[in-house]
Amino acid sequence: MDRPEHAVYRSLTATSFMPGRIRKLEESIREIARASVTEMLAHEGEFDFVRDFAMHYPLRVISSMLGVPQEDEAHTLSLTQRLFGAPPPSPDGAAPTMDAAARHWRDTLEEFHAYFRELSKARRREPRDDLISLIANTKIEGEDIREDYELDYYVAIATAGHDTTTSSTAGGMLGMLKAPAQFAALKADPSLTEGFVDEAIRWSVPIKHFMRTANEDVVVSGQKIHAGDRLFLSYPSANRDADVYADGDAFDIRRSPNQHLSFGNGPHMCLGQHLAKLDMRVLFEELMPRVASIELAGEPEHTETNFIGGLHSLPVRFKAA
Repeated sequence: MDRPEHAVYRSLTATSFMPGRIRKLEESIREIARASVTEMLAHEGEFDFVRDFAMHYPLRVISSMLGVPQEDEAHTLSLTQRLFGAPPPSPDGAAPTMDAAARHWRDTLEEFHAYFRELSKARRREPRDDLISLIANTKIEGEDIREDYELDYYVAIATAGHDTTTSSTAGGMLGMLKAPAQFAALKADPSLTEGFVDEAIRWSVPIKHFMRTANEDVVVSGQKIHAGDRLFLSYPSANRDADVYADGDAFDIRRSPNQHLSFGNGPHMCLGQHLAKLDMRVLFEELMPRVASIELAGEPEHTETNFIGGLHSLPVRFKAA
């Protein structure tokens, strides 16, 4: 959406994601984090940091805010992975055609819509203190929100609210495993946690790109861009810009300043940025005191994606503190 429509719809939930409102959720989020770390420690030495840990914690947090029942979390996780992941190969094993990939994406989105359509109906009948109730019962200029806008709103919150945080959490752990001195520093000094969070988000770059269209002629770094040109915004490139970051490929939790662009910029800047950073800070405040060491136990694997994604698997072994 563009202005002015975008501002109207963004404002529906903007207050719910402001720092003051998010801080009130910290204790309930900390309870989820403690439970998640306890479950992790039960793996007794070796496990997959992504599949067994990182993907479930932020899912639980955003599901509770949105109003997705806990018993449905596995379903929404599966749909998210299908929406953001690579489409399945064709029956003969060949890479899917563009048409097949588009149909796979559309089918997944329609399944998401069907799920949230029923939850929306339920919240209109019996509103609760959750985001689905807020959106479902809001009127704009006296009219209900268009159904396609409403359903896409739920999908955006449900998917971006956990998949990107999962990627940053796992990416931050991988960054420390590749640079053990960073793990030791964070273990010794919890005040570095906020710096770790920003560096994890910068380094892992869960959102790979967005496309934008120039609405006027402009020159950027000597390059003329014409009105109507389609622009590919590459966030991994921006977050390692040599003009901004010294040794941008290095993982450094003391990096300062760290004005990364993982959350975007301007009117479309990530609505949930404060929640994501709180999620990660609380999780590592609970995790680090309870582990003595963590090391790689296999080769990390990344999700095949050209839009959103990160580590698909991160096998590790650990020693409890």
